[in-house]
Amino acid sequence: MISLTTQAAKRVRELQDDLGQPEKRLRLFIESGGCSGFQYGMSYDVAKPEDSIIKSEGVELLIDPTNQTYPDGSVVELDDGLHGKGFEIMNPNAETTFGCGKSFS
Repeated sequence: MISLTTQAAKRVRELQDDLGQPEKRLRLFIESGGCSGFQYGMSYDVAKPEDSIIKSEGVELLIDPTNQTYPDGSVVELDDGLHGKGFEIMNPNAETTFGCGKSFS
C-alpha cells in the first residue's frame, strides 16, 4: 500500500485539475538510474487493464504490477518549503536513499 499525505494529495488534485484531463491519474513508477540505483518517477496517465489503482486521501494512484513491490508501505509527501523539492517518497523498504528523495536502492 502506498499513501499520500494530506498536503501531497491536495497538490496532486490541483495538478490534475490544471491538466484538464479527468481520465488521467497519477502514475508512480520505478526506473533504473539515479544516484542509488533506482529512482522514482511520476506522470499523469490513463489506467491500463493490468494497473493497480490505489486510493489515498481521495486520490487514485496508478501502479503497474512490475513496480508494486518496491514502494509498498511508502508515503508520498510534498516538500514545498523555501528549498522545496516537490514530491518525496518515504520508502521504509529502501536500503539506502539519496537526499533528493527520488533515488534509492
